[in-house]
Amino acid sequence: MGVPVLILGESGSGKSTSMRNFEPGDLFVFNVAGKPLPFRKHFDKMDNPAYQNIQKELSKPKYKRYVIDDSQYLLAFEMFDRAKDTGYGKFTDMAIHFRSLIDFVIKRTPPDVIVYFLHHTEVGENGKVKAKTVGKMLDNQLTVEGLFSIVLMASVEGNEHFFVTQSDGYTTCKSPLDMFENKIGNDLVFVDQTIREYWEIPDDIDHSDYPISKEEWLLISKAAGNVGQIAEAAYKKYGYKKASEIKIRDLQNVIGEAEKQYKKYKEEPHDKDPDTGKADGKTKGKNP
Repeated sequence: MGVPVLILGESGSGKSTSMRNFEPGDLFVFNVAGKPLPFRKHFDKMDNPAYQNIQKELSKPKYKRYVIDDSQYLLAFEMFDRAKDTGYGKFTDMAIHFRSLIDFVIKRTPPDVIVYFLHHTEVGENGKVKAKTVGKMLDNQLTVEGLFSIVLMASVEGNEHFFVTQSDGYTTCKSPLDMFENKIGNDLVFVDQTIREYWEIPDDIDHSDYPISKEEWLLISKAAGNVGQIAEAAYKKYGYKKASEIKIRDLQNVIGEAEKQYKKYKEEPHDKDPDTGKADGKTKGKNP
């Protein structure tokens, strides 16, 4: 039984960009609209696939993870192709075709295969942000999010791109209890690894050579007492010039070094905070 995962978001919210930390060979992309990816890496892909092309490729999967980018175009393109058809039957057909693809993932792919549906959003009549379809007639036939156990929402605040994992009452995102924090970085590698660990799904990737995620950097920062210079000294000891270069294989070593240096920092007398240069409230000399 394969696992379908829905990633919702407006255009430009970081859905496609979330693939950036995978390496070529890690996944296969069904590029429904045939658009260039928003980064320089090149993945194995199929441009402009139809439902039957996707199902044929998934019937004998060579990868553990697939991305359908953007899946709502499967609905939109069929709508355009059948624009001259009269009657409501075409909406039922479109709902059946999309539902059948998700059923195919669940019932006819191996249990270690995860298929990510990257999908645009729209605001429904109830004011909630939901998966984009092609109108009320299709919505009456199909609730897209109801077919997924995991629905993440790609969002942007200023220069920060992230995934929201639980609904606040105004979206349809959801995820299993304690699988994710409510807000995580938009890193599909982290999402994939977390899902596999939570449900004990086998993984063919050695993640040790991957860069750490934002969440893992926060662990280093916490170990360093949120003192930037201590965190920097900890990762530089392992040969890294900047935080974005830290590999997962060295994460625990860097955390341990940060804890050791912060403990030493607290025990030593000093007047100034090493980051700001301002007085930190500690007094030189022996404690009274």
